[in-house]
Amino acid sequence: MRIKRHGSMLTDAILIADEQHLESHSDDRSPGQLVNTASIPGIVGEAWAMADWHFGYGFPIGGVVATGIEQGDQGGAISPGGVGFDINCGVRLCAVDIEASEIDGKNLASSLSRSIPAGATRKGGIHLDPTNMESVLSEGAKAAVELGWGEARDLSAIESNGRLDSKNHEVGARAEKRGSTSLGTLGSGNHFLELQIVDRVVDAAAASAFGLREGQVTAMIHTGSRGLGHQVCSEHVSTIESRYERSDDGWFCEEWGFRTADRQLASAPIHSREGESYLDAMRAAGNFAFANRSALTQRLRETLRGIAGADGDLEVIYDVSHNIAKVEEHRVHGSNCKCCVHRKGATRALGGDHPELASRFSGVGQPVLVPGDMGTASWVLAGPKEGSNDAFSSSCHGAGRRLSRTAARKVVDARSLVERLEGEGVYVRAKTPGMLSEEAPEAYKDVDEVIGLTGDAGLARPVARLRPFAVIKG
Repeated sequence: MRIKRHGSMLTDAILIADEQHLESHSDDRSPGQLVNTASIPGIVGEAWAMADWHFGYGFPIGGVVATGIEQGDQGGAISPGGVGFDINCGVRLCAVDIEASEIDGKNLASSLSRSIPAGATRKGGIHLDPTNMESVLSEGAKAAVELGWGEARDLSAIESNGRLDSKNHEVGARAEKRGSTSLGTLGSGNHFLELQIVDRVVDAAAASAFGLREGQVTAMIHTGSRGLGHQVCSEHVSTIESRYERSDDGWFCEEWGFRTADRQLASAPIHSREGESYLDAMRAAGNFAFANRSALTQRLRETLRGIAGADGDLEVIYDVSHNIAKVEEHRVHGSNCKCCVHRKGATRALGGDHPELASRFSGVGQPVLVPGDMGTASWVLAGPKEGSNDAFSSSCHGAGRRLSRTAARKVVDARSLVERLEGEGVYVRAKTPGMLSEEAPEAYKDVDEVIGLTGDAGLARPVARLRPFAVIKG
């Protein structure tokens, strides 16, 4: 659905939806947020909202916006609100070498609940001294491997090989303190570790390339940079927003000549001191998130090996970022463009001829990991077989919220939810059971509908559907 340029918009905006999907939203502020993002200085191409779009901080969740690196004297804008507070929140999918018939889902859920640190606290996290913290912030997943919290063979199956180029990796003392004991922890909210069964394959060739087959057990880990990333975002949001003053038609920064309709969209030129500082710190926080998912993978490996011995091993299929800004080359309206692509609640969907992908994905496309809800299903999609899609090689990243957390708590009883899911063969273990209401299946959109819209829009194609049976929440 195209929203034509009007008012302060610098370009059109595109919303992945149909009339039924649009009418099902209980919160209709997101299209307005998308319109606002189309006014970001230096924007190139259209402003996009993926099919899982919903209300967020400044940008709608599911927002994809690119700005030109060479726009103006200092480049186009980079906006912390266009990445979000959980920097490099992402998903890792692993194949488990166990048959579903060999697993007692209830007992496995209990074992995982004991071995996987989860919840709002940092309890159970790995302690990082200053030297190890420096390594994690600069080397990401590779540092986790060197510290014994990952395996070298995993690195080629991680977006950007699990490392973003941070030159200074200065995240600040308070951020480092928050991260010093949180590595290897799941967190809370919508973060989870989930055991699943592949219940349907719809693209046999892509599934084979990804290492998926019907009836197979998989493990999905969804988490990010924890308090470290939140602190990085908070500090840079404060610094950049403070440069803006209220004007008749929004907010204005006199020094940079930047104007925005919403203060939460405050941004800095990418080549300014503030822009470069945020980009570098964001990459360092992103490296922490890659290392965090690696450490959680290793904890999962150890638990499964303890239960099933050598048969309990697992292989990483892929690991994707959901909240990140990346400098990439794209073709925009017929011309090549070096862009800073903001993906907030969106994942890359690279084509099968992209040089960054491992050879096993050649001619197939990048695995796109889309968690749904803990009572229904998740999906694996694939990027184009070659080339790129129109949305800066981007796709949806989940089902997307249908109800706010407050609204979900009003209509869902957590105890009844757990009993209902267990009756359906889904065993949920949570450190804070009362918070489960916020994550109930009815709080989310229909993931199958979101996948259908994504496929119809030509952004990514469905490969396999994964049904949960053991879920660990914070």
